[in-house]
Amino acid sequence: MATEGITHRTVPVNGINMHVAEKGEGPTVLFIHGFPELWYSWRHQIVGLAARGYRAVAPDLRGFGDTDAQPSVEAYSIFHLVGDLVALIDALGQEQVFVVGHDWGAIVAWHLCLFRPDRVKALVNISVAFSPRKPNAKPVETLRSIYGDEHYIARFQEPGEAEKLFAKLGTEFVLRRLFAYRTPGPFFLTAELLGSPDHQVPLPPWLSEEDIRYFADKFEQSGFTGGINYYRSLDRNWELSAPWTGAQVKVPTKFIVGDLDLSYHTPGVQNFIHKGGLKKFVPLLEEVVVMEGVGHFLNQEKPSETTDHIFDFIKNF
Repeated sequence: MATEGITHRTVPVNGINMHVAEKGEGPTVLFIHGFPELWYSWRHQIVGLAARGYRAVAPDLRGFGDTDAQPSVEAYSIFHLVGDLVALIDALGQEQVFVVGHDWGAIVAWHLCLFRPDRVKALVNISVAFSPRKPNAKPVETLRSIYGDEHYIARFQEPGEAEKLFAKLGTEFVLRRLFAYRTPGPFFLTAELLGSPDHQVPLPPWLSEEDIRYFADKFEQSGFTGGINYYRSLDRNWELSAPWTGAQVKVPTKFIVGDLDLSYHTPGVQNFIHKGGLKKFVPLLEEVVVMEGVGHFLNQEKPSETTDHIFDFIKNF
């Protein structure tokens, strides 16, 4: 059982109750999940890092799983999300922690390091590279101009629309579709792509029926609105973060991405990562790893390799 020995508790942070899974003793490693995910996405790494002498801690982020979901979209700004983590680090009794982020968790982790580098010993980010703020380009408008209105982030903007679609299709079906997506390119939220719930979606080999049931049960309970509100906050985050235009992330960093990851195939991203852009904004970037034949959910698809990559970096500090 991948979750053996993991304990669970609720921690009051930043005005909400946050569910936290943890295991092990030693230096603290804080794992930050993405969408549509939970602490559970890190189950393999929690066990793996705990066995190597670390205290592995993985919360359900605001709006997900057993953590409180605020009803208002305004409660999901990047400042709320980073504030939750700073409060969690305080509640864990730590001055500094190692941070590992994936997908939206990587975005939150980049901003945690941007706003509070004093609280992070070193960062391992997975899948989503740092995206410097462009002073004259709102993120959602930019995405629409590249991909059109059917792109999933554009579709997520309208309150309630994606939720209605997901309710019609069924929680488990939607999660199966999202986890099984392996096209190295943009994800469009269309009826054709999602298909009919009568159509059986096979699970990827790295996800068991037990795993998908865990995710589905938690999203049945919480709904998708909390997670989708992260996307609805993109333009507001852009407005609020104007003071950090041009700012660098000054934390020792390792970046890992799969070569089939849709985020790695966003126009301009590979050039930015490999031709000096990422290093310019993350001057303490020490390593970039591109894992071949691996998709977006790298920490679940290649669990032991991911754990090794994390350990090989953080053991140096």
